[in-house]
Amino acid sequence: MATLLESAGSTGIGTPPARRRKSGVLHRLARDPVALASGLVLLLIIGAALLAPWLSPADPYKASMIRRLLPIGSPAHWLGTDELGRDMIARLMFGGRLSLTMGVMPVVLAFFIGTSIGLFAGYIGGWVNMIIMRTLDVFYAFPSVLLAVAVAGALGPGMNNSIIALTLVFVPQVVRIAESVTTQVRKLDYIDAARMSGAGALSIIRVHVFGNVIGPVFVYTTGLISVSMILGSGLSFLGLGVKPPEPEWGLMLNTLRSAIYVNPWVAALPGAMIFVTSIAFNLLADSARSAMDVRR
Repeated sequence: MATLLESAGSTGIGTPPARRRKSGVLHRLARDPVALASGLVLLLIIGAALLAPWLSPADPYKASMIRRLLPIGSPAHWLGTDELGRDMIARLMFGGRLSLTMGVMPVVLAFFIGTSIGLFAGYIGGWVNMIIMRTLDVFYAFPSVLLAVAVAGALGPGMNNSIIALTLVFVPQVVRIAESVTTQVRKLDYIDAARMSGAGALSIIRVHVFGNVIGPVFVYTTGLISVSMILGSGLSFLGLGVKPPEPEWGLMLNTLRSAIYVNPWVAALPGAMIFVTSIAFNLLADSARSAMDVRR
């Protein structure tokens, strides 16, 4: 008997399917060099942003007109200074807080709002589904950039308004994914069996549907973080996002664009941070999508 139990444990028999699936995903991610590299880059960037008050070598708001646009490698300012003489390392570290917030927060909000609406529309079906999905299809008539600019312009500049604008851009996309997966799941036999057993709609959605929908939606929304960062930085660049003198990578690009002919390397640093962070999020999302592919 002991031998049989040991054999069952070694082969995974008796382990809950969700736990086995989670372990398999983590195992694949741990063996993926791209996932490890992108995760390490994001860990360093997020860690530097969170620990900026303790790691920053200078005050990100302290200006010095006699130290304007110092080049990279200058003493006491390793990455130079901006157009007002503020330390670029400090500005980039503190700017990461705002840029990451504008990249992650709209996606998190869209994930919860869009998944809830998609689950409801996909499970109920019929004319309710048609009204919800056709209403959200209106948002697809506008490109994401134009829609974000229009909403942010209507609400006014500011970080909170930018987050609201980006959330409205991403919610219809998340709803479509959640609704599509839910529509497929609700037609399966075990859902019909749960209905005939007397289970209520909320119970079926929570126990049987949600677990099958959450994976694809999570992977999809993870890939939206890179898009959200670029759009959020674009809003700040246009003056519709974070207001000066706050350090934010998109706003820093805007204020440094006049110095691109004087000190192009310093002027390019905020853009390089946006590029590296967006690519890291995108690569990590692709690795997660591959790891969760049940056909592998």
